[in-house]
Amino acid sequence: MGIDGVGVAIIAFGALLASGRFAQAWHRKVADAYHRYRQQLGRSILLGLEFLVAGDIIRTVAVAPTIDNVIVLGLIVLVRTFLSMAMELELNGRWPWDRARAEEHSRRGG
Repeated sequence: MGIDGVGVAIIAFGALLASGRFAQAWHRKVADAYHRYRQQLGRSILLGLEFLVAGDIIRTVAVAPTIDNVIVLGLIVLVRTFLSMAMELELNGRWPWDRARAEEHSRRGG
């Protein structure tokens, strides 16, 4: 439960922090402020999701490792992994595994 609480707190704190920064910067350049807001909010959600998945894994293994709980855990992890990958694509414009290729491309001046 503690790890789940940390995950929720990270998402909530990140949303508040990103919203506060957006409120301070929106009057300068709205498009830039909005882009940064989405980046910060998305990163908070991704980090919070990692903690929530960890909490689910620990709870399933430590508390009640039945086959039903393991199947439910697998589905939860599958959905959250898809969510994380979709958010990564949305935030950075590339899949998580394309990061090395994109960095190599930018070093070559492409």
